[in-house]
Amino acid sequence: MITSLRLRDFKNFRDERLSIGPFTVIVGANASGKSNIRDAFRFIHGIGKGYTLAEIVGGVGNWAGLRGAVNEIARLGRTEFSLHVRMKQHHGLKWSSPSTDVGYFIRVRYSKKDAFRVMEERLECESGTERTIYEIDQKDKAEWFSRNQPILPQFLHRKNNDESFQNWEVARQTYEDFSRICFLNPLPDQMRKESFPGTDHLGESGEDLPAALEKVCINQKRGPILSEWIQELTPMDVAGLAFRQNPLDGRTQLVIRERSGREISAYSASDGTLRFLAILAVLLDSEAAPICIIEEIENGIHPSRLHLLVDLIETQTTKKGMSVIATTHSPNLLSTLGKKAFENVSVVFRLDDTDDAIIRPIVDLPNIKSLRKSQGLGRLLTGNWMETALTFTNGKEEDTE
Repeated sequence: MITSLRLRDFKNFRDERLSIGPFTVIVGANASGKSNIRDAFRFIHGIGKGYTLAEIVGGVGNWAGLRGAVNEIARLGRTEFSLHVRMKQHHGLKWSSPSTDVGYFIRVRYSKKDAFRVMEERLECESGTERTIYEIDQKDKAEWFSRNQPILPQFLHRKNNDESFQNWEVARQTYEDFSRICFLNPLPDQMRKESFPGTDHLGESGEDLPAALEKVCINQKRGPILSEWIQELTPMDVAGLAFRQNPLDGRTQLVIRERSGREISAYSASDGTLRFLAILAVLLDSEAAPICIIEEIENGIHPSRLHLLVDLIETQTTKKGMSVIATTHSPNLLSTLGKKAFENVSVVFRLDDTDDAIIRPIVDLPNIKSLRKSQGLGRLLTGNWMETALTFTNGKEEDTE
């Protein structure tokens, strides 16, 4: 599981680090850089897809690539950027299970002549003793890799009988965790559509929601849990979900059944109900992604029900050893966070008179714990206190006075 991400000269971050817990909440004004963090994770995800650097950035097939022009990936005036991921590879399903510390680093250069090239990349792990799985620098001229693609997938596919199984396994799990990063921005029109046969994973825009929920309901333990959460969210007296197949093309339609016998198709369900169902499908999936990123997580959810969403995420992430990273503008959501989630809130702030942005854990802001008790995080957000505090401290811990 990814525990931190360091961004150096990536988009509008000079050198910043995001700490990641089971439920990580990111706040910040519009255009501060929250979506740039998402782009950094998309870059990492593209590595796990086995794409070339040009494909990761520019797109290929159904892969949309990163936002912005190719020469805007590196920070203004720079030609290189780097990402450093810290991970714990758990030997069980919970965060408390035995683990191995893993570090992955990649530095990329862009030029008009060569486009994108890997200048440096390494994979390291520490389990009792530290060891380097592989390390490539800009002077390395080994023939087994190409610099127009990240080294990790090339390392896994090369045939080398001298490579230890332990090293290969660390690389394989790192690659798999990158490939399974989930991005969720569900759109009502996509969630209402029927699913094609053979699909069982939710798409980024909510595609194939019926199939994803059916997969959850097949498991006898998770089906009732799903119904209970729907009952808590809505005024409907939900008995369960039904999945109807279209006899013409075999596609599956989602139907919500009430105890009265009334049936409501996905086409008639509210946007908020469908959005909540999409989040449920991700969190209750038996093959849950190691990390799920949701922008503006409060969209479509009634303020009085946001505490249910927080409870769901905190419960499932702890149980499954996964992470949810969510951006929000909602003071109500911040006010419902428990102590553990509060410690994993970060503020993204764009410094005055510069294009650079900083990332600061909210617990590092002056007097935040006492202010949280007396004022509440929601009030601090609406009053712009967090940005004001960062303006005065300029992101420097020694200036908190």
